[in-house]
Amino acid sequence: MPEFAQLVQGYRRFRSTGYVEQKARYDALASDGQAPPVMVISCCDSRVDPATIFDTGPGQLFALRNVANLVPPFEVGGGLHGASAAIEFGVCGLKVKHIVVLGHGQCGGIGAALTGADLGLPGPSFIDDWMTIIADARDAVMTRGCAHPQRELELEAIKVSLANLRSFPFIAEREAAGTLKLHGAWFAIGDGVLHVLDEATGEFTAAG
Repeated sequence: MPEFAQLVQGYRRFRSTGYVEQKARYDALASDGQAPPVMVISCCDSRVDPATIFDTGPGQLFALRNVANLVPPFEVGGGLHGASAAIEFGVCGLKVKHIVVLGHGQCGGIGAALTGADLGLPGPSFIDDWMTIIADARDAVMTRGCAHPQRELELEAIKVSLANLRSFPFIAEREAAGTLKLHGAWFAIGDGVLHVLDEATGEFTAAG
């Protein structure tokens, strides 16, 4: 069956089961609008759906997904700022109480940061440009000579994104006031284990 037709079939199953089962929630979301307490910044990798990993329902997560779950530093210069716009809306518009940067194992974007995107394009690569966000972290990982540079950079990228989030004035203000908390986490696709960052130690620990 063609892939899009499978999607439509999936919608029909959802419309007759999942939507019906959560009709009250959808009615409330339609009439009252959304007020998710948590924003998740995760990779657009098809294997890492934050709503699935955290077992959440409609209206519970405000999700920003991009290559390698990266946050660029705050800046107001030229260019289009899709990630920054989503962050601004989540924090200032929806007033989320938590932001989670969710990285994952076997990340293709992180692999591109290490070796180049190499997609056969004749000109510049958007991916390579995007991955310059973690260029310093990549260089540090390579200098250390880690046994598993891919995983090491996946973890370091989460820390870079958290630091870049704090460069947004409206995030720094809310974190200082205690109305917003930032979290880092890494999901291992192979064993399904979530590892949570302790920023005091810089270590990731399995959540269970």
